[in-house]
Amino acid sequence: MPLSFPVLSLVALGFVSAAPRMPAFRSGDVVLQTSRSAMSLPIREATHSRWSHTGIIEVADDGVFVLEAIAPVSRTPFAKWKARGEGGVVKVLRLKEMDPKGAAAALAYAKALVGKPYDLRFGWGDDALYCSELVVKAIESGTGVRVGHFDRLDALDLSKASLALAAKLAVPLSTEVVTPAALDQDGKFEVVQ
Repeated sequence: MPLSFPVLSLVALGFVSAAPRMPAFRSGDVVLQTSRSAMSLPIREATHSRWSHTGIIEVADDGVFVLEAIAPVSRTPFAKWKARGEGGVVKVLRLKEMDPKGAAAALAYAKALVGKPYDLRFGWGDDALYCSELVVKAIESGTGVRVGHFDRLDALDLSKASLALAAKLAVPLSTEVVTPAALDQDGKFEVVQ
């Protein structure tokens, strides 16, 4: 249905947009969201951040995808990934030192891990991965740049429920993790959206 004249005028004047705009993604961009998973609130509370999930963008001939560590590591269409988050809100970060060759190498690394299980114990091996671990390893593999920073679990603001879950899963509180918040705080990135 064509836009009526008053609406068309408002669009032309820039007061409203004709359609929601998708960010100008590049392969290798990092996306953050507030997921609706059971782990989202504990992650946000522990890190005092809005963000609880992350992935790395692939712009391909067949669309825009997010390579993400969920159960299992997956290549998810961006629209589906965005819809899984609270309110469809995302933040897009771009590594300042990322070139197309580095982005391609980072994506090749991440795609080789598709199918690996999610790591509930937050280890640093490649047998199972958690979301920000996948992003950090992919970018470092592609560019040689380490992004984010490590925090010990016991240095985060863990709730009683999170402490109980760590004990149940036998996750030592000395475990060092990289969180979505650590990526968001890294000055090596510029904000795209």
